[in-house]
Amino acid sequence: MPYRPPLVAREYFVADPPELPVRAHGEEGLSAVTAAEVVAADDGGVTLKGSTSAEETLVVQVGVAGEGVIRVRLAQDAEARTRSARAISMVTPGDFPDARVEVHEDRVTVDAGSLRAHITLSPWHLSFTDATGRLLLEQDGGHTDISGRLRTLPFGRSSVDGGTVAYHESFAAAPDEAFSGFGESFTPLDKRGQRPLMWNFDAFGAESQRAYKNVPFYLSSRGYGIAVDSGMPTEFDVCQSTHSTVQIVVPDDLIDYYVIAGPTPPQILDRFDGITCRPALPPDWAFGTWISSGFFVDSQERVLDRARTIRDKDIPCDVLHLDTYWQTEGHWSDLRWDAGRFPDPTTMLRELDEMGFKVCLWMNPYISHLSPVFSEIPDFFLKTPGGEPYVADCWHGSFPACAIVDFTNPDAVTWFKDQLRPLLQQGVQVFKTDFAEGVPHDAVAFNGMTGTELHNVYTLLFNDVVAEVTREVHGHTLVWARSSFLGGQRHAAQWSGDIYTSYAAMGSTIRGGLAHGLSGIPFWSHDAGGFTGRPTDDLYVRWTQFGALSPLLRLHGTTTREPWEFPEVEAEAIAALKLRYRLMPYILKAARDAAATGAPMMRALCVDYPEDPVSWQADLEYLLGRDLLVAPMISPDGTRQVYLPHGEWVDYWTHEVLIGGRYVQVTKPLDQIPLFVRSGAVIEETP
Repeated sequence: MPYRPPLVAREYFVADPPELPVRAHGEEGLSAVTAAEVVAADDGGVTLKGSTSAEETLVVQVGVAGEGVIRVRLAQDAEARTRSARAISMVTPGDFPDARVEVHEDRVTVDAGSLRAHITLSPWHLSFTDATGRLLLEQDGGHTDISGRLRTLPFGRSSVDGGTVAYHESFAAAPDEAFSGFGESFTPLDKRGQRPLMWNFDAFGAESQRAYKNVPFYLSSRGYGIAVDSGMPTEFDVCQSTHSTVQIVVPDDLIDYYVIAGPTPPQILDRFDGITCRPALPPDWAFGTWISSGFFVDSQERVLDRARTIRDKDIPCDVLHLDTYWQTEGHWSDLRWDAGRFPDPTTMLRELDEMGFKVCLWMNPYISHLSPVFSEIPDFFLKTPGGEPYVADCWHGSFPACAIVDFTNPDAVTWFKDQLRPLLQQGVQVFKTDFAEGVPHDAVAFNGMTGTELHNVYTLLFNDVVAEVTREVHGHTLVWARSSFLGGQRHAAQWSGDIYTSYAAMGSTIRGGLAHGLSGIPFWSHDAGGFTGRPTDDLYVRWTQFGALSPLLRLHGTTTREPWEFPEVEAEAIAALKLRYRLMPYILKAARDAAATGAPMMRALCVDYPEDPVSWQADLEYLLGRDLLVAPMISPDGTRQVYLPHGEWVDYWTHEVLIGGRYVQVTKPLDQIPLFVRSGAVIEETP
């Protein structure tokens, strides 16, 4: 009987990415830059004619895009742009008045102040140093195996049947170099040995490398960052297939990347913001507790009862979130109140406002084919190749299939805003912008883009539309978003999606928040208690404590997360929320600092201790702001190892002074989260 491997569970998503072709035996179709000659040069950069191993000619451009930022482009022609630019511009290069370009017979230097590019013309080679001449980064020279077969993809492009399928670049990686970023990746913080794919998935939790939010950007422990300007499914092979090389494969019309100097992560993120956008600062009330209806049938009466109970029990809370069932079941998301369960939403919203609550409503850009709205606006949806509305299984069989609103159509944008505006005027303060990862690769948009070209940037279009109409009515741009992409820091806030209820999932969630912070997103949250299933009492408390010391806090899940529904530990959960409110002056200051600098509120230890190699690996703890070290309890036995960076740290609860630069074993009762204060710091608290 032939061997059959065991079945392995795998989720198949309606919007899985198209596969790149696999190179056949031999090197046919590979075109690598081997030499170049200068065509034009000025103080801003240089344009070169690149000769390739396939006897082609490609255009290479190396230019200054800001102080400490150098842009590199390789394309068939100098005017090539990423295909996603047809929908949205994600990167805006700046300038640097003191930039200089020096052209010599066999080499070129591009000087951007704290970063310099060094080009050798023949044979071609590109490297980057800081202002002192210290090597930061250089192109990989190429690896071959014993048969002579190339093992890494050089600076160049690959073709199949005469058509270009991808451009690529490879960088040498030092043996001790660590890498992080790439968006909300739930895998270990140091991405060495991983292969992040820039494709927004409905990730079904924090259990794999699939991510809701991808950002084609990473930073290195050697003091630089790389940002790739493309909305296509770019793949980063971070020392996986070849341990000494980072390879970047961009299935686009060019490769267009930016090298960003540090040397520290905050300096890299500050310059990254300079070419993308500054983070949007949420209003102060958004940093309070958000309590959700949960993912089950809700009603006007139940919402008001919940609000009264919160106030009667003196539970600190600023926002009530109404999830899916404010709309008619099965008609999601037609953006209309369920008249049976919410007969008078205007009065309800007024009463909630009088009690001091802001209200958030769940929504998404998908409309059920069973909704009356579906037949009213057929021209406002993404289409099949045959021209019909694309009806996709966006709910994975659990609810009716949906069409997807096409935000490349200006009339669809106007229509969508017209649905949201009355809700905002009625008293709704903010929307939870769920999903938006579901554009199928074979869909066709109004502006002619394919689903593959639109898929990643669709979330930016969606959240931009919601933010714009929210600002029009309320003067702020807050959305509570599940998916994001390059430049998504303008959409505050973002949360980690549908996480399973377990200690392991909470640990993965911490990792996702740290990676997302190192991708330029300061204002991040998660479903305290986990989303899928009911947490045990101890997990509910431990996760609420983690939430209370996160940038933003929401209690939400498929079952209730109301504290009184956990009577044995209600007091401990409420105590965690009250701790957050005591620390609110400190939290708000940390938020304003993050918006101004781009550094995350929830800071991986490498943000403040980049020279400490442990800081790039310690991914189950973090600094909240600059002075509070938080180590969420990740074990039901109440004991864990905590790494304290160098210096002195004071236990928040016992006031014991601990010497850093080492791991310590910490045991805490259920009503305390491991929390340490940097010695000498002044932590402002409310009485």
